[in-house]
Amino acid sequence: MSDLVSIIMPSYKTEEYIGESIRSVLGQTYENWELIIVDDCSPDNTDAAVAPFLSDASIRYLKNKQNSGAAVSRNRALREAKGKWIAFLDSDDLWKPEKLEKQIRFMETNGYSFSYTGYCEIDLQGKETGVHYTGPKKISKHGMFWYCWPGCLTVMYDRDKIGLIQIADIKKNNDYAMWLKACRKADCYLLDEELAMYRRGRTGSISTHSIKTMIGWHYKLFHEAEGMNAVSSAFCTMRNMAFGYYKKMRYRKTN
Repeated sequence: MSDLVSIIMPSYKTEEYIGESIRSVLGQTYENWELIIVDDCSPDNTDAAVAPFLSDASIRYLKNKQNSGAAVSRNRALREAKGKWIAFLDSDDLWKPEKLEKQIRFMETNGYSFSYTGYCEIDLQGKETGVHYTGPKKISKHGMFWYCWPGCLTVMYDRDKIGLIQIADIKKNNDYAMWLKACRKADCYLLDEELAMYRRGRTGSISTHSIKTMIGWHYKLFHEAEGMNAVSSAFCTMRNMAFGYYKKMRYRKTN
C-alpha cells in the first residue's frame, strides 16, 4: 500500500472545526497523502485557522476568487488531485487514525474501485451522540439512485478506474451527484467498520434543514445534475425520501 491518496476538503465558515479536521488527517497511519483544501471565500478566520498547517508540503490551501458553492470547490480540488485514490473529508468532520490504511487494504484485497465505511455522529463540541450509521454491503448503480447510502466523509474511489469526476453546479447534494457518476463505473462496497465522525447540527448543514427544503434539493439533483425530465425527477425524489426512512430504520443505530 504505497499509492498517493488525494483528500478533497471544501471549506466555508468552519474556522472553529477545520483545525481538528486537518489534525485527523495528519494522524493517519497511512502517510502517503495530499490534502487539498479549497476555501469558498469564507468571511470568518478560516485563513488563520489553516495557516499553522501550511508548512506541511502535503497540504495545499486554495481559495476561490468568489463565493461559488461546494460543487465548484470540489470540482476544483478534483482537478488538482494527483493521487490514485480519491477520498473526501468535509472541514468540520473527522477521521479515525486507521481510516485510510484500513480502507485501502479493504479495496486492494478485494479488487474494489469504490467503497465507503460506517461512521458515527458527534455534536458541535466533538462528543459522540450515540448515533451510528452503516449501510448495504454492495450498492449497484440502481441502488445508488434509490438513495445516497454513503456518508461523504467515508467514501474513497480509485481514480484510475473511475476517472475525473466533475459535477453540475448545484448548491446541495453535490456529494450525491459525485456518487451517481462514480456508480456508473463501479459498484460501491461497504467496509463495515466505523472509521469516521460526522459533525451534526452546524448552521447551514443538510442535517439542520426541513424535509420540504430537502425535497427541493433532491429534485434539483435529478433534474439539473442528472438531466431527467420533470416526471422522472419527481419520481426519483419521492423514492429517495422513502429510502431515507428505510435507512434510518435499517442502518441507523443508537446506544
